[in-house]
Formats: sequence, C-alpha cells, structure tokens
Amino acid sequence: MTRGLGFILAAFVLAGSGTAFAQTEHPGPGAVEITIIPGGGTFFTEKGSGPSFGNYTLGGSVTYNFNHLVGVEGEIGGTLGLSQDLQFGTINGSVKTPNLVSYSGNVIIGLPTNSAVVPYVTGGIGGTTVLETDALGIADMKTLFTSNVGGGVKWYANKRWGLRADYRFLAVPSTTDAPAFFGRDARCGHRVYGGVIINAVN
Repeated sequence: MTRGLGFILAAFVLAGSGTAFAQTEHPGPGAVEITIIPGGGTFFTEKGSGPSFGNYTLGGSVTYNFNHLVGVEGEIGGTLGLSQDLQFGTINGSVKTPNLVSYSGNVIIGLPTNSAVVPYVTGGIGGTTVLETDALGIADMKTLFTSNVGGGVKWYANKRWGLRADYRFLAVPSTTDAPAFFGRDARCGHRVYGGVIINAVN
C-alpha cells in the first residue's frame, strides 16, 4: 500500500514538473532560453602593474530551466579591445586593450513573482582567454580561471521573447606564467549587459 502510494505521488510530481511552464498565467521563462547579447561593457580594476581598462562586450547563452525558479546556463562571449589611455611599463598613452574570450557555466535562481518581470541571482565558474596583443607584451594566448557572481532582471513580453539586464562581479586569480598586463596579479572586474531572450522551448 505504501509503495503504491509512493508511485502515485511520484507520477504526480513528474507530471507537474512537465507542465509547470504551460500553467503560467503570465509570460515567463520557458524550459529552454537563448539570450543574445548585442552589447555591454566589462571593466577590470587596477592591480599591481596591471592598469584598469574597459572593453566592449557581446556574446550569448543557453539556459535550461528545471522550473520557474532554478536553471543552469552555459555562456560564451567576448570583449573587444578599445583604444584608451593606459600607463603600463613604457606605455603612457592611447593603446588598444587585448581582446578576451570568456565562457562559463552558471546556476540561476529566480525570485518568485506574479508578473512578467523576474529578478534573479546567479553565480558560476569558467575561463577567460587573453588573446595575443604585441603592443602590450602578450605574445601568446593565455587562459585564466574565472569565477562570477551577480544578478539581474528578465522581462517577458510574451511566451516567445523578452529582454534581460545582467550584472556580474568577476574574479580572476593570479597566475605566475600569465602576461604582466593581465593575470599575473589577481584581478577583479565588473560586467554589465543588455540582452534579448528567446524562449526556444516553452
């Protein structure tokens, strides 16, 4: 009797999880979301011999939502170097910062709401690859471990698409064989972006 009741309860739980997205009365997250990141900025603070600098940010991510509150996200993106005034070694003037490629896996926890606006917190780990930049003494690509924590807000226009604003605090630990410009000292950064959400699977 107890075993049979357990099977019945398990069936209800599975059925409920499978229809959780369809029962929402207002627009909200789908089971699979794609975020397109057309623009943003990443800003690293000064540390040791490494100067502070900012890059233009773009990329994309795919999120699998277990339910309306918890999901996992894979993200890949890049920051495009910009010409800016830097003081580094013998350099004291305008120079283009290095391009960076980043990727991470994150857990996203949404805050329960009764509207199409969903605030969330997130955190994860990944890597940042610094691309070759001869002017700054970066002779080869170097990949550095990176962790992030932050949050943001998603707004769903309907069941198909929405908008997203996101902030991340980035931490890059020091590595002795990294370029002097970036990675030899532990660095902290801030990333902000605006994105477009597409609900690929509702």
